[in-house]
Amino acid sequence: MEKHATSILQCIRCGEKIEVEMPEYKCRKCGGVGTLEYRVDYESLGEVKFSGEFNFWRYRSLMPKVSNCATMHEGGTPLYRAERLAKSLGLSRLYLKDETRNPTNSFRDRAAALMVSNMLDLGYTAAVCASNGNMGASLAAYCAKYGMACHVIIPKHVDVGKLAQMIIYDAVIEEYGETVDESMEKAMNLADETGWYQASSSLNPLVIEAQKTIAFEIYEQIGVPDNIIVAMGSGGTIYSIWKGFRELNDLGMIKGSPRLIGVQSSGCPPIVNAYLGKDESIESPMTRATSIFVLNPPKRDLAIKAIRESGGLAVAVSDQEILEAEQEIAKMEGIFAEPASSGTIAALRRLLDESAIDRGDSVVCLITGSGLKATDVLQTLSKKRKMALLEAEFSTKERILRIIARKRTYGYEIWKELGKSMTRAAIYQHLNDLRSRGLITVQVKNGRKYFTITQRGRRVLKAIDDIKVLL
Repeated sequence: MEKHATSILQCIRCGEKIEVEMPEYKCRKCGGVGTLEYRVDYESLGEVKFSGEFNFWRYRSLMPKVSNCATMHEGGTPLYRAERLAKSLGLSRLYLKDETRNPTNSFRDRAAALMVSNMLDLGYTAAVCASNGNMGASLAAYCAKYGMACHVIIPKHVDVGKLAQMIIYDAVIEEYGETVDESMEKAMNLADETGWYQASSSLNPLVIEAQKTIAFEIYEQIGVPDNIIVAMGSGGTIYSIWKGFRELNDLGMIKGSPRLIGVQSSGCPPIVNAYLGKDESIESPMTRATSIFVLNPPKRDLAIKAIRESGGLAVAVSDQEILEAEQEIAKMEGIFAEPASSGTIAALRRLLDESAIDRGDSVVCLITGSGLKATDVLQTLSKKRKMALLEAEFSTKERILRIIARKRTYGYEIWKELGKSMTRAAIYQHLNDLRSRGLITVQVKNGRKYFTITQRGRRVLKAIDDIKVLL
């Protein structure tokens, strides 16, 4: 029979210990919200050897004990060697931990699996959580599989792709508040009022226990890397990774741990500000990386603890840097990462440029969720593509017009001057468009069509030149 480590809940603020089966989220002594954490007694476990399939439940003995195992085959996600991306960055070894390969395409499936298992053990039939996306989608899916009701409180700004998942999994959805901070208050009140299971990721201590398995997997896949870069919203994820490596040390399985680097959007960087000792409030907070859009992170102090104790860093990057990194990951490694995850690559590029990371180091970037969920980014990319196509078409017409402005000429000569970079049929399509707009005229001589620029065409070229001077 598989042995389990003995674990109890303890308040990280006042030290109060609580021996209960239900993972409470509020300390009975000091009233701290989200301050309870599981402490594992490793002496009760003895020697640890991971065995079984490479998936989430492989680490069952190091998590709080559950009798039921709710599963949709989560965990065991790939750790890719990103060679092309590493080369472009000038980095020796870069790995991408691809959590998009989980059942609902995000790392939150680990937490949903453990919490729904706990619900089955305790006989709960309904759960509530506040979520700005991934946790709500994951919980809704696992509750659907096991016939439980799922209530998700969402803020105003949620990626439509994640909302679509919640809807199709038949969650009861309520919008409350501008940010997930306000949604959290509503979720706490509902849990207290109805007795529903509290499954908000910032409140339920099982979430940290589930997410620390990412650290266990990285260790089994490549050992202990020099650096791990993690996006931060509530701060719980980076703390989970730190806790996982700390426990591996406590078990005597490794010595030392990676340096943890936390990333936030410059549009909402409360943890980064606190790490840097900045007291200023964030004016008009906003970011397209909605999964890390948290104004008052419940796990802020824990995130900073993980960063400082690992000798790490906290850095903020712009939404533009995030979008560029998202395209870079996809183009070079074939992984479509959500914006928050892409921020890890944006931060890596900057830290390499600033020599804050040695180019000979090994680096793991955590890809927490799929970009297919972030439809606002998809719309931005689509608009950018359309604009690029329009600009390309406009540029070709301008070049053709300038060729004709120099001398009367014909289609074949124009095609040659353009370097034969497109079909002759395409050239004649552009010529027909220019003619229909009154910018060129055509005369037929000896069976060949010759094109001449009109006065209107010359005015258009002058206007283009004037605009270029202003730019």
